[in-house]
Amino acid sequence: MPLVILDRDGVINEDSPDYIKSLAEWHPLPGSIEAIARLSRAGFQVAVATNQSGLGRGLFDLDDLEAMNSRLNDLVADQGGELAGIFYCPHTPTDDCQCRKPKPGLLDAIADTLGVTLSGSPVVGDSLRDLEAGIARDCRPILVRSGKGRDSETKLHNNPALLASPPLVFDNLAAVADFLIAELSENGASIT
Repeated sequence: MPLVILDRDGVINEDSPDYIKSLAEWHPLPGSIEAIARLSRAGFQVAVATNQSGLGRGLFDLDDLEAMNSRLNDLVADQGGELAGIFYCPHTPTDDCQCRKPKPGLLDAIADTLGVTLSGSPVVGDSLRDLEAGIARDCRPILVRSGKGRDSETKLHNNPALLASPPLVFDNLAAVADFLIAELSENGASIT
């Protein structure tokens, strides 16, 4: 079963420079929930890898994050899909952990938990750090223009790692899902 890894804020839900701190502030982007469900129904394992330094900064607590995660899981299930897992880094940039993207620790945790290899798996993000984490594990970088994606797209030419592995670029997660499902179908996999 192929794996696709998604960033959360700016890809699945609206982002904010002040952080998404509560369920009341968590709003899915148009078409994102349906896109996740379509990927799941097409045979992809869909995992989320998200930096959540608001935890480490004391802006919200684990109960707040779990409420947002639960809502995301419920919305995807309501559309007939399933998330393989939501993996998050609670640390701040100064903690120098291995799980905060652009370091690939979250992706390693996904691979270990799901028992999969990461090589070639799409990693979808709206920031260069999302893509850099994927490239560090030989994943396939995909940039969306939602969230911070348009700004990130203008920064691509200054990033040697991303120039060596140029990402595919789509307007949003729904367009990514269309592309990946069509690609899976062309490669002869069955789609339910």
